[in-house]
Amino acid sequence: MTLNTSHVPLLAVACITAVATLTLNGQSARFDLLLDNGHVIDPRNGINAVMDVGIAAGKIAEVSQNIDAARATRVADAGGAHVVPGLIDLHAHVFYGTEDDAYLSNGFVAVPPDSHSFRSGQTTVVDVGGAGWRNFPQFKAQVIDRSRTRVLSFINIVGAGMKGGPVEQNLADMDAKLTAMRIRQFRELIVGIKVAHYAGPQWDPVTRAVEAGSETKVPVMVDFGGHTPPSGRGQEQHRKSRGDHPATRPRPPWSRC
Repeated sequence: MTLNTSHVPLLAVACITAVATLTLNGQSARFDLLLDNGHVIDPRNGINAVMDVGIAAGKIAEVSQNIDAARATRVADAGGAHVVPGLIDLHAHVFYGTEDDAYLSNGFVAVPPDSHSFRSGQTTVVDVGGAGWRNFPQFKAQVIDRSRTRVLSFINIVGAGMKGGPVEQNLADMDAKLTAMRIRQFRELIVGIKVAHYAGPQWDPVTRAVEAGSETKVPVMVDFGGHTPPSGRGQEQHRKSRGDHPATRPRPPWSRC
């Protein structure tokens, strides 16, 4: 049985991950590891059944039933466990650092991605709003480039990122053009735009995020900060998004995984 396993990270209870690029084509190759008798759930290939998974040179080499254990150097009994594609955490805060009073943008509240990802079955996390156009290069150098976990970003419309308090209320730091420039610079890492925690009555943060999203063809995630009295912005968002605007339409670029 030959399957299309290209670019499908799989993860077992033992947190073994790999990107599939090999097809055996009937050859009796020797595996470094055989995951035996696990319940494989693989949406790409339409699999939802107990199968064996052969791993060679860090790659998923074969997924089929009853692979001969003699073909593997090591055999892990996955009976009773699920073997699934690496999970994507769509809402994480991983721009960790040591800056005082910086909340989720180089602050102590965010967490290193590798501290929780693999043990939870995640191979990709998406940081939502930690970095803005001003400090995204720092986020990349400090977290993305140093993590084994794949880290993607919804960039904050606030240039300084999600530092909390007055910083996130600064309309002067919400620049659609500079946000779009940063997205184009790091197209493979920035997959969307985040609006978060703004508590004023103005619609400007969403308008500017949608402007940048429209220019770069990425989605926008909105987390309203609340306003007293209620401003009705939720109803306005619903009205604006009913037209299936390209910047608010869900179209995650990592869906290939």
